[in-house]
Amino acid sequence: MKTRFILIETSHAGNVGAAARAMKVMGFDDLVLVAPRWPNVLRREETIQRASGALDVLDQARIVPTLDDALEGMTHLCATAMTPRDFGPPTMSPRDCFAQFTDARTTGAQPAGMAFLFGSERFGMRNEDVYRCHVALSIPTNPAFGSLNLGAALQVIAYEWRQALGGFSVQPGAAQVQTAAADAQQVAGMLAHWELALTAIDYFDPLAPRKLMPRLNHLFNRAAVTAEEIHILRGVAKAMLQTAERAKR
Repeated sequence: MKTRFILIETSHAGNVGAAARAMKVMGFDDLVLVAPRWPNVLRREETIQRASGALDVLDQARIVPTLDDALEGMTHLCATAMTPRDFGPPTMSPRDCFAQFTDARTTGAQPAGMAFLFGSERFGMRNEDVYRCHVALSIPTNPAFGSLNLGAALQVIAYEWRQALGGFSVQPGAAQVQTAAADAQQVAGMLAHWELALTAIDYFDPLAPRKLMPRLNHLFNRAAVTAEEIHILRGVAKAMLQTAERAKR
């Protein structure tokens, strides 16, 4: 399914760059500008800076004089309008709208091309442009403050649409080195070291040992400490012994 983002009469060059960036991170690259304020908006410094590397999207973006010129090949038009229009298309949240195209129970032909239309920053979309759309998308926001920057609004819709199309898997972090668990001999040596250290600082009484050391043994077994961690714990025990020795001087 083709996906196109159409910006109508955009007045701020930075928003064009932000739109390109938002599209690229969601894997889209078809951007059309209808009569933008700046004829050279795709090459303006602010546009390029806000694109943050999405220059390929800017390079293949098109500028056209009318909305009709931007709609070639698009069969399903989505307006973006926070305020429902009288006699206009139904208003839906992006997620609810996109569920229609991904719900396995839905039958019928899928649109050949999906277009998302965004109006100017100051006035939004004109009524006549909204009326020709199949749906008006309204992003659920704080009722007391629903103002969204153009780039932010496009990012939200691009994300929701990408998720509806199957989304991207979360990229794994850098592989962590898997260290083997310490063996029983290493644990026993560490516990013997700790017994000496705890005795030196008067925390452990060998004459009344009770169950402190077996409990510590059980704790470290449950923690599945590694050889590297054994080294750290023995370093702690060594520091306790040195501190106790200095205190006796």
